[in-house]
Amino acid sequence: MKKLNSIEAVSQNKVRIYGAGGHSQIIQSIFKQNGDIVTEIFDDCPSNSHTNFKNITIGIKLNSNCFPHKGYPFIIGIGDNKHRKDISKLLKSKYLKAAHSSAIIDSSVKLGHGTVVYAGAVIQPNATIGEHVIINTLASVDHDNIIDNFVHISPNVTLCGLVTIGEGTHVGAGAIVIPNIKIGKWCIIGAGAVVIRDVPDYSIVVGNPGKIIKTNPVF
Repeated sequence: MKKLNSIEAVSQNKVRIYGAGGHSQIIQSIFKQNGDIVTEIFDDCPSNSHTNFKNITIGIKLNSNCFPHKGYPFIIGIGDNKHRKDISKLLKSKYLKAAHSSAIIDSSVKLGHGTVVYAGAVIQPNATIGEHVIINTLASVDHDNIIDNFVHISPNVTLCGLVTIGEGTHVGAGAIVIPNIKIGKWCIIGAGAVVIRDVPDYSIVVGNPGKIIKTNPVF
């Protein structure tokens, strides 16, 4: 197993964060713990930023003509998957990947740029994690999982072996997915759900055993 340095393969230990809410606060803590320097925090609604943040720089949606794309790499600290994807399309910048020092990540794991692994998470051998993914606190991602871009794996989720999760899907806190399950893109798996069957794109699943209660192709 390995613990990923937040600036792996990057020559400078400085980073910018896009987003000034709760997720951004956690990401900033990860960088500080690793001895890295957050030089600037951007947000599209600075007045609604987390109370711990001061001197927030206006984001690209309100400052598209003068936005400083060039500079230190970014992490997008936004929990909403759709919003995170939208911002990634607008930014013309490099991205880092980061992991809390207590996360356990096998050396065979592939992590995409912009992905963040939170405290206590475990990612087992041969898992492939896409870009701009959130692996939240104490989540367990077992062997040979394939997690596509912009997915959010919430706290205390258990993904058993050989699980595949499509782009933009949100797996709610405490959910369990049994082995060899395929979950489609832009799904919502409710908190505490137990997924025992494949889930098609855009589905909302709740309960134990998990049942599809709605299909919502909004993306």
